[in-house]
Amino acid sequence: MTQTSEPSVPQPVRQEEQRQEQELLTSSPPGGRRPRLHRAWFVAAVTFVTIIGAAAFASLPGLLIDPLHEEFHWSRATIGLAISVNLALYGLTAPFAAALMDRFGIRRVVAVALTVISVGSVLTVWMTTAWQLVLYWGVLVGMGSGSMALAFAATVTNRWFVAKRGLVTGVLTAAGASGQLVFLPVLSWLVVHHGWRPAAITVALAAPAVVPLVWLLLRDHPADVGQSAYGATEFVPKPPPRTGAARRAVGVLTRAARTGPFWLLAGTFAICGASTNGLVKTHFVPAEHDHGMPVTAAASLLAVIGVFDIVGTIASGWFTDRFEPRRLLAVYYALRGISLLFLPMLLAPSVHPPMVLFIVFYGLDWVATVPPTIALCREHYGEDSAIVFGWVLASHQVGAALVAYLGGVVRDVFGSYDVIWYASGAMCAAAALMALVLRPRAAGSAGVAGVVVQGVRP
Repeated sequence: MTQTSEPSVPQPVRQEEQRQEQELLTSSPPGGRRPRLHRAWFVAAVTFVTIIGAAAFASLPGLLIDPLHEEFHWSRATIGLAISVNLALYGLTAPFAAALMDRFGIRRVVAVALTVISVGSVLTVWMTTAWQLVLYWGVLVGMGSGSMALAFAATVTNRWFVAKRGLVTGVLTAAGASGQLVFLPVLSWLVVHHGWRPAAITVALAAPAVVPLVWLLLRDHPADVGQSAYGATEFVPKPPPRTGAARRAVGVLTRAARTGPFWLLAGTFAICGASTNGLVKTHFVPAEHDHGMPVTAAASLLAVIGVFDIVGTIASGWFTDRFEPRRLLAVYYALRGISLLFLPMLLAPSVHPPMVLFIVFYGLDWVATVPPTIALCREHYGEDSAIVFGWVLASHQVGAALVAYLGGVVRDVFGSYDVIWYASGAMCAAAALMALVLRPRAAGSAGVAGVVVQGVRP
């Protein structure tokens, strides 16, 4: 009897099966055994915890306005200036930090940044003049936290993930909201019952607590552990360190600034920062306090925004993997603008259902703009997308800084925040239109390293 041989599997089918097997759990180390869970997920988890720790510094400024005004008799505009410097440097530092991560590695840059943040926060305890607030909280904390900004999350995502990038970006972005949820109620309680100094010390201690975790568990590149990025089909060696971090960051900006998509992304993200960090995060608590609401209750509402921010951002990452990012941005900004127009009518001494509805809605929309913005930077600017996003993030923080300062000026001049709420709502409508103007990149067009990216020119 003739023995039948097993039918052969066509080569294309075999290659597809191998590709799917690699995507599921990931790429094997060369000559090694494939792990049960890809190391990228551990790196993402450490990044998530680190960003949560950094979120403590973003939670405090809005709680400091009234205590510093009462103790030192500084105007709200003066305090807002220090916060605006913090917000601006938070953004302007990001592209240089992304380039430094390419030069010295993620671990070193993040560890140094956490140390600088801790030093700046501790020094504020002994300040006596307004310029010290600008230096310690504005400059030191701003530069340190900027080095751990969303460009940090973009760098980790670009290096460690090929599949699930939108989802991971959403999760890491939501880490900031998680930190707000953890720290804001605690810090507001400390400010009310023990003063602002214990709150500043608590924030200062949060930074060094994260450093050992970063140093021991975070890795700069998948090749450091002999793996490929999650979802990659082949092993990629670790590239050599790139020298001239500052020159590279400026060079990427120079090339990107010649393209239309950069200005549209920067413009929309500036409005995003103005309507979130600059406006609501900085001025919502004092605005509610103006209407008779206790500080702890107003801070708790901001924390609830953080809860729904987690849901909204992760969902936005999932949507970004499936829908056109520019249309998502247009929807997000349009809905945000409408909600801000209604906010002045909702401020009251106590929490009521319409305000709860606003908090839930605004939380879902808070940083839902980040995953599609990062996706568009990646689409148009390729391997330089993390640095380009750093500059786009800089525009986000410059917008936040301007409104943080102008909000204090408006409050000092008019006695209320109403004008700034309405103006921000109108700006969000403009951002929705800008997002729709941004065209998808045509297949085969050059990225930032090329001549001109496909899209609307400025």
